[in-house]
Amino acid sequence: MKPVVPVDRRLKHRILAAGIVSLLAWTLLQTVSSGGTIPWSEEMREAARRMEAAIKVVARYCQTAGIRIDESLDPNHTGLIGPEYSPVFTTLGQLAAKRTTTNPDMAGLLVYLLHRAGASAGDTIAVGGSASFPALIVAALIAAEAMDVHAVTILSLGASSYGATRPEFNLLDIHELLVREGILHTVPAAVSLGGEGDVGSEFDPATRERLLQQLRMSGIPLVEDPDLRGNVARRMAVYLGTSEERLAAFVNIGGSDANLGSSPLVLEVESGLNTDLVFPPPAQRGVLYEMAARGIPVIHLLHIRGLARRYALPWDPVPLPEPGTTRLHDDEGARDWRFWLVTAAYFAVLALIGFAVRARRG
Repeated sequence: MKPVVPVDRRLKHRILAAGIVSLLAWTLLQTVSSGGTIPWSEEMREAARRMEAAIKVVARYCQTAGIRIDESLDPNHTGLIGPEYSPVFTTLGQLAAKRTTTNPDMAGLLVYLLHRAGASAGDTIAVGGSASFPALIVAALIAAEAMDVHAVTILSLGASSYGATRPEFNLLDIHELLVREGILHTVPAAVSLGGEGDVGSEFDPATRERLLQQLRMSGIPLVEDPDLRGNVARRMAVYLGTSEERLAAFVNIGGSDANLGSSPLVLEVESGLNTDLVFPPPAQRGVLYEMAARGIPVIHLLHIRGLARRYALPWDPVPLPEPGTTRLHDDEGARDWRFWLVTAAYFAVLALIGFAVRARRG
C-alpha cells in the first residue's frame, strides 16, 4: 500500500490564492472591457440620417418608376433588396444578411470604423464594392462624405442573391439616382462587370452588352482583365493614381474576386476593421491584401453575421431602427490602458505565486 503524501498547507493556500486572483481579474476585466459601448458622435448621427434619406429616395423611385418591391423579401420597403435570381446574378446570398445591411445605423458604424482606422477630414480612402451589397456601398460613401473624406471607388455590377440584381435598376442606376438627388456626391473612379473573372463571363451576351453600353454612356472607365494579377494592378493604379499621399483605409464590400484574391486565407479575415493579416503568396493576393501589405487598414464587409455580432448590430430588424438609436459595441476598441493594466497585474501575481511554490519545493 502506497503511503499517503500530505499536501503542504501553504501550497493549498497558494492554489486557493491563485483561484481567487483569477476570479478577481476576470471580474475586473469584465468591468473595464464591457464598457465597449460606442458613443454616437454627431458625424455618426448625420451619416445615419443621410442613409435613411437615401433609402427613402430609392423606395420612392421604385414606386414612381414601377419597379416592384417584393414585400416578402423587403418588408422594410427599402428598394435595396433585389430578386434571388436575375441575369446579373453571380452567386447565392443570404437574404437576412442583405436586409441587415439596410439599417441606417450601418452608416454611423462605418464613420466609427473609419475613425478607428485613422481616417480624418481631408484624407482619402479606397472603396471596392460589389452589387451584392448596395446598401453597404451607399453607407460607406455616405460615411466618407459625412467625415469630409474623399472616397476613390470602384464598383462591380455582378450581384449575389437579393443584392442589386435588377438589370433595369442595377448598382450603377442606384448610384446615379442618389447623385441626382443630392444624397451622394462621389462619382465612381471605375466600374467592372464583376462575376466570374471580374468580366461577367457568366452573363448572357445581351445582358453583358447592355451593361457595357450603360458604362460607355456613363463615361466611367471600365476595369476589365480576367487575369487576377493584371486586374489587381489596374485597380491599384486607379486607387493610388499619381498621388504620393497614403490612403487612410481600404473598405472592401462583398466578395469580388479581384478584391479578395484566390487564397483560402481570405476566409480568416475578420468582419470589420483589420490591421494585422496573414498574407498569402503574391500571386494569390487581391486588392485587400495589396492594401494591407502597404500598411493600409482594411475594413472588411462581407460576413454580415460576424459583423453584426462584433459590433452589436441588430440582425434582420423589422422595422428598421430610427437613425442613431442602435446600441453599438466594440469590445476590442474598449481595451484601453485599464484592460492591459489588469492583465499585466494578473500575470505578475500568478508569476509571484508560481515562484513562491517553486522556492518552497526547493
